[in-house]
Amino acid sequence: MAIEEWKEIENGDDDGNLETQLLMKREEGLEEDEEEEEEEVSSRRCNHMLYLSTSVAVCGSFQFGSCVGYSAPVEAAIREDLNLSLSQYSMFGSILTIGAMFGAITSGRIADYIGRKQAMRMSACFCILGWIAIFLSKESVLLDIGRLLTGYGIGVFSYVVPIFIAEIAPKNLRGGLTTLNQLLIVMGASVAFILGTVVTWRTLALTGLIPSFTLLVGLFFVPESPRWLAKVGEEKEFLSALQRLRGKNVNISAEAIEIQDYIETMRSLPKVKLVDLFQSIYVRPLMIGVGLMMFQQFGGINGIGFFASETFASAGPSAGKIGTIAYACIQVLTDYN
Repeated sequence: MAIEEWKEIENGDDDGNLETQLLMKREEGLEEDEEEEEEEVSSRRCNHMLYLSTSVAVCGSFQFGSCVGYSAPVEAAIREDLNLSLSQYSMFGSILTIGAMFGAITSGRIADYIGRKQAMRMSACFCILGWIAIFLSKESVLLDIGRLLTGYGIGVFSYVVPIFIAEIAPKNLRGGLTTLNQLLIVMGASVAFILGTVVTWRTLALTGLIPSFTLLVGLFFVPESPRWLAKVGEEKEFLSALQRLRGKNVNISAEAIEIQDYIETMRSLPKVKLVDLFQSIYVRPLMIGVGLMMFQQFGGINGIGFFASETFASAGPSAGKIGTIAYACIQVLTDYN
């Protein structure tokens, strides 16, 4: 660094004193270091509210995993208690994905219209109603309705939770915080697998209420997404939310201007329609992207997860619980890595 500075000075047109110029450059470097230190301090100050907001949001991710992992460990008990056939239980297990599909399709418009926090509240309410329906079920119809409701709730969660986290996080923490969404999904499924081996299926349904109620309560203490507030023109609320997330004494003017400039740029762009995706320039990347997702699902991972316990149990009476717990632990480890 020092050699480069001397070269710049020696090659420069200024005939002033070299020592003075070097001192000035060093002072500039110290000022830059001080600015970086201030940014780091500001980042630490904002972590309290930022981490609280993220922790509240990922309750939705945990709820997602709980719903996905519910059907595997309780299959034998539900079929015995409610006298369900294999096809009836298969419908119960798979109808979750149908609800999630509709939830995912509608999630974008819902989150843009009523806000990120309200969308998460709505999703939590769907999940609560679904879990209560499952808990009270005495036949397959109410069981399926409850499963469908939880599916719709997690379908909305699948979009709004990572979007909310990405919008509230500063650039230096955005990548790390958004990965918590996937980690908590897997943890939720794993906890459901493990709890399902030691509690009844009705009790397991009640435990599914915990993440949703935690989310509903936590949302009262965290701000709305500043980017969404800026997008809908709520200037005062936008600045207030950004200040809460970054810290009371942190200067947010530069970030606020950056967010507003980005939103103005997005507004100035021409609106894109669905049919525009099928233009010749987009056909190849569209086929690759959709194809990857299709092949991922055709791998049958959801089917394995929904019926893991009975799959292991078919290998022997003692393999059911051991296999389910091992599957739960491996899920978390592989996702973390």
